[in-house]
Amino acid sequence: MINTSLVPSGRSRLGKSIPVVIASTGMYVPERVVSNEELSSLGCDSQWIIQRTGIRERRFARDDQASSDLGYLAALDCLSRAKVDPSQVDLVLVATITQDHMTPSTACILQRKLGCIAPAFDLNAACSGFMYGLIVGSQFVANGLARNALIVGCEVMSRTVDPKDKKTYPLFGDGAGAALLQPLEARQSDNPISASGILAFTLGAEGSPEALCTPGGGSREPLTPEGLAQGRQYMQMDGKSVFKWAVRCVVDSTKDVLANSGYTLDDIDLMVMHQANTRIIDAVLDDLQIPAEKVLVNLDRYGNTSAASIPLALHEANLQGRLQRGKLILLCGFGAGLTWGTALIRY
Repeated sequence: MINTSLVPSGRSRLGKSIPVVIASTGMYVPERVVSNEELSSLGCDSQWIIQRTGIRERRFARDDQASSDLGYLAALDCLSRAKVDPSQVDLVLVATITQDHMTPSTACILQRKLGCIAPAFDLNAACSGFMYGLIVGSQFVANGLARNALIVGCEVMSRTVDPKDKKTYPLFGDGAGAALLQPLEARQSDNPISASGILAFTLGAEGSPEALCTPGGGSREPLTPEGLAQGRQYMQMDGKSVFKWAVRCVVDSTKDVLANSGYTLDDIDLMVMHQANTRIIDAVLDDLQIPAEKVLVNLDRYGNTSAASIPLALHEANLQGRLQRGKLILLCGFGAGLTWGTALIRY
């Protein structure tokens, strides 16, 4: 049972002030654009998809592309913008639920592609994955264990959903986004704001696997011919309850983080939420009374890309000139687990 009246501060620790900066961002999306009209052969109605989700198209990876391939291209984009050679990366953290293999980690595969010698590991927090990765990676940087921490969210979600499921299949797309974390002092010269970095954050989880789950393929339920025939390898979602929980979670965690930081909603320059459904985003904006122009939405072009969602949106905000140094950015992820992560950053 999902607790839709969830108050995150009662379930998770609030963190404050981590002296790291996002030095650069990057992204990659596959070339293949899949429109709503293309899905009509599956019985999916284009206008229904738009009205219920806001999605008009999404990207699908080629058959020969895995998550590490998407993540590698996003990582190269990110590093080139920071003028950091891949050999200088000293931490590789990949947030994904569509890993290349059960083992080794996708991060190890990405680390080999980059050619760096660094700790590398995967983190699975579904659509909150990038937020978890951001906070975990920032601890390495803040404690002097890394100077160039590469956080990558990469997903091939098109292979996790049943094409016969008209309500779920149109929601998801493939893509990758990346962010490079560095110590605050490394970028102090081009950021005159003294109170910079991650100003406050919260991470949490409320175990509700029945709400959003891929039942087959793990140690609980190894796949069998019978399981495959039943589609147990595909994601299953209780959409209505997840919707209610997500709205409450974003609203409550946002209030908690702002209260802990000493800032208000009026102070925020940009809000980047996980891109799951425009109805969730609209409901959050209505509850918090945030103007739509303060929120970046790219869901209409990419669909739900899970852990890649926030870094994709963050990079597009960067390309649009909305990530200027000194701006206050609010990031919020929520997803299967159920998990959430919200952070206020002085960019």
